[in-house]
Amino acid sequence: MHDRSLLSFITGLALAAGTTFFAAQPAAAADKTLTIYTYESFTSEWGPGPKVKAAFEKTCGCTVNYVSVTDGVALLSRLKLEGAGTKADVVLGLDTNLVDEAKDTGLFDASGVDTSALKVPGDFKNDIFVPYDYGHFAVIYDTQTIKNPPKSMKDLVEGDPKQKIVIEDPRTSTPGLGLLLWVKSIYGDKSADAWAKLKGRILTVTPGWSEAYDLFTKGEAPMALSYTTSPAYHMIEEKTDRYQAAGFSEGHYIQIEVAGLIKSSPNKDLAHDFLKFMVSPGFQDIIPTSNWMMPVSATSTPLPDAFGKLVVPSKTFLISPDVVEKNRKAWIDEWLTATSGN
Repeated sequence: MHDRSLLSFITGLALAAGTTFFAAQPAAAADKTLTIYTYESFTSEWGPGPKVKAAFEKTCGCTVNYVSVTDGVALLSRLKLEGAGTKADVVLGLDTNLVDEAKDTGLFDASGVDTSALKVPGDFKNDIFVPYDYGHFAVIYDTQTIKNPPKSMKDLVEGDPKQKIVIEDPRTSTPGLGLLLWVKSIYGDKSADAWAKLKGRILTVTPGWSEAYDLFTKGEAPMALSYTTSPAYHMIEEKTDRYQAAGFSEGHYIQIEVAGLIKSSPNKDLAHDFLKFMVSPGFQDIIPTSNWMMPVSATSTPLPDAFGKLVVPSKTFLISPDVVEKNRKAWIDEWLTATSGN
C-alpha cells in the first residue's frame, strides 16, 4: 500500500516456501547490487519488502538494496531532484496518477515485460511501467462508534460534522491524491464546493497514510481514508470485524501501483529480471497479506476467506494519467483554497 506503514497494522506472514520462477543467474551476478527505490512501508519489517528481497536473492545471485522514502509522491520528487545521476535501478511504488509525470522525466526505459495476462480493473496497460498490485480507496469506519456509516460520497460530504475523518495530503501522499481525484470524478467542476462542505468533518490532514490510520486506530477519529482491503488485515491478523469499509453508491477510485526500470541503470538485465519476478507467483503471493492490496496476476495459493467479505465497488473511477498530469497542480490548489481558512 504505497505509504501504508503502521506498527499496529501490518505483521509479516511466513514467506511461501520456494520460488521456482527463475533459473539461477550466472555466478558473475553474485557481486551485483540491485538498488530499488520504494516507499517506507514496503521496506518495513512488517511489509512485503523483506520477503520480496529474500525470495529474489535466492534466484538472482545478487543483493537487493532498498532506498525508501515516505510515499510514491515523495518518490517521484526525489527522482526529479536526482535526475540522471540517480542510483536507482528500479523504482517501485509510483501509481497510475503519477506515471505520465514520471515518464516525462526521461529517466525510465521500456520494461520489456509482457503484462497482457495481468488482471487489473480498468485494463491499465503501459510499456514502461509494470503494475504489481491495486486497491480501491475507501472510508474505513469504526463500527463501535458509527452505527450508520456514509453510503455515498454525498453522505460523507454533507454528513454530521461531529463525526470526523482523517485524510492524507494530496501534495505528499498517493492516497491523499486518490481522494482528491475521487471527489473530482464525482463532483467535477463543483469539487471546490464539496471540499468546502467536507472540511468541517476533517479532523486533520496527515502527510501520509500511516499517520492517518494510526490516529484512526487509536480512536482519535471514527473514520479514515484507506482502502477496501484494509478490513482484511483486521479480520486476519486481529480476528475482529470492528473496522469496516463504507461502500459508496457512486463507486470508488482505484489505485494501481507500478514499478519501472531506470534508463541509466548499470544493472539493466538484473532490473529486468526483477520486474518479471514482480508479476510471478513468487512476488504476487506476498502482496495480499503484507501490502494488503490485490494481486494483479495469478498466485500459487487462494486469497484468504476474509478477502471474500470485502466491499466490491459498484463502479471503478480512474482518471487518465495524462489528464491528471495536466491538472494535478490546479486541482491541488483548488483543494487548498477550499479547505483553508474558516
